[in-house]
Amino acid sequence: MTTKTLAWLFIGMTLAMAGCKGDASGTTTGGGTATPETAGTTGGQSGKKLTLAVIPKGTTHEFWKSVHAGAQQAADELGIEIIWKGPLKEDDRDSQIKVVEDFTTQGVDGILLAPLDDTALKVPVENAKKSGIPVLIFDSDLKDTDVVSFVATDNEKGGSMAGDELARLLGGKGNVVMLRYQEGSASTAFREKGFLSAMAKNSGIKVVSENRYAGATVESAQTEAENLLSGLKKPDGSLGVDGIYCPNESSTFGMLRVLQDNGWAGKVKFVGFDASPKLVEGLTAGQINGLLLQNPRKMGYEGVKTMVDYLGKKAVAKRIDTGATLVTKENMAQPEVAKLLEVPK
Repeated sequence: MTTKTLAWLFIGMTLAMAGCKGDASGTTTGGGTATPETAGTTGGQSGKKLTLAVIPKGTTHEFWKSVHAGAQQAADELGIEIIWKGPLKEDDRDSQIKVVEDFTTQGVDGILLAPLDDTALKVPVENAKKSGIPVLIFDSDLKDTDVVSFVATDNEKGGSMAGDELARLLGGKGNVVMLRYQEGSASTAFREKGFLSAMAKNSGIKVVSENRYAGATVESAQTEAENLLSGLKKPDGSLGVDGIYCPNESSTFGMLRVLQDNGWAGKVKFVGFDASPKLVEGLTAGQINGLLLQNPRKMGYEGVKTMVDYLGKKAVAKRIDTGATLVTKENMAQPEVAKLLEVPK
């Protein structure tokens, strides 16, 4: 056999062996496409762990601690990494914008964001998308921006449920006040809208104040609630309203403090939103008559899971409703309700 013949035989064997193997990118011959070995790896970069940034509105309220717990649970199950970072207070828009910009610069695989402002966060989100980083919005919506998905409570429905309960407690008549949260917060704006729609169905109920804002902290909410209710005192010191509604944890707690400090707690029908140990104490003591609870743990869990599915080229829903539950002193011990009241350590 000549040297030239041996060379051609060697080339032919080499080509045949190559035809039996996949190439280095993970794509097999014959039209098949490889998938990541696990849910937590990036396609085409085998072994690289997915890293998602999860950005809440703030980090102090109990609600966000539950969101974090759910997000971490999903991350552990899926074998990915999450980075939890947000502003300390829920009125620091500039800080949240910077967090989004920093994660965009770092080049994380995806961003999950609960925007503090439904307009101010549009530009940093669009910039992240232009950089090739998909964005999922949770808890509170963003105006006119296409994102992976919106994972949240049906807030308008939740506000309507709160209004229906307060109307039931009042027998369809009386004077009520609503202390709003803060301007630019889409989630609470929808809860306020839903509440007012429910009130409008009751001709015997008059909303005597609905244009005051609590602000981002318990302290600012307490100050605003004190100012609001001090103008509604009767000459004998009793309160001149029959019902109160607050649309989030901090506004509800600030209002509760004022009712307690003035001896009004338990003497007026009071429905709030979200839960914390102090609010659960108020519910147990009859100082709060109802709390509309979201499912923040599910919100965090579904947010992370949905983003991982999207990055894995799976179809995802554009809107995921994580539910709302009316909790009262009568049903708070039920197992499914008690679980919603649990606060992560």
